[in-house]
Amino acid sequence: MLMAAIGFLPAQSSARSARPGQGGDSVPTYGYTVVRSHPHDREAFTQGLIFRDGVFYEGTGLNGRSGIRKVKIETGEVLQTRPLAREYFGEGITEWKGQIVQLTWRSQVGFVYDLRTFEETKRWSYAGEGWGLTHDGARLIMSDGSAALRFLDPSTLKETGRVTVRDANRPVDQLNELEYVKGEILANIWQTDRIVRISPKDGRVTGWIDLSGLLTPAERAAVNAGGGVLNGIAYDAAGDRLFVTGKLWPRVFEITLVKRG
Repeated sequence: MLMAAIGFLPAQSSARSARPGQGGDSVPTYGYTVVRSHPHDREAFTQGLIFRDGVFYEGTGLNGRSGIRKVKIETGEVLQTRPLAREYFGEGITEWKGQIVQLTWRSQVGFVYDLRTFEETKRWSYAGEGWGLTHDGARLIMSDGSAALRFLDPSTLKETGRVTVRDANRPVDQLNELEYVKGEILANIWQTDRIVRISPKDGRVTGWIDLSGLLTPAERAAVNAGGGVLNGIAYDAAGDRLFVTGKLWPRVFEITLVKRG
């Protein structure tokens, strides 16, 4: 259950409260408290973010600037990197059994790398666009900008099923970066400050998280021109820590969630 996983604070907390989600008040909404923040490369067009073994692994986008990188959390220092060829626009990443799996936007090509060396070990093709990627311990879970989530066999990288994400009866599209946290999928909604909580069993929306106000007005103005929207969710299971950031954002935020009302 996510509530146990990421340590919700009492509703009377002084943290920001959430506005109703896209589908109204039928499911819970959450605000946040910032625990701490860490430096983030302002040139990184973040498409995927994961926490493993005390560091971040980040997938970045834009043609000519895409790739994967290993990042020291406390300083934002890039410890290791592997660029993609200019023809590819990098998208979401996840880690699966010692490998990093990366999507691309419209090239319909995905890449697999050795987690330690960043050497490419495999590539595969898929139909449509690639946006976000995570896994539930048995299947890879992929978004493509629609209201659908695809499930992939991690060994063959072939699609094995789909669910449509709905808040009540309304499809929720623009699903972007994904993170699997204690039985639920968290998904950024592109060009918004919202994250949606999703049941992978049937695609049902179980909650909305409003992260507006993380950036100062000056920071927001600086990133807006380059498309610097909220995008990047990482979870440290051992430390029970949730991290969020955005494309071109100056900081990564560790947050706890606060249930509204």
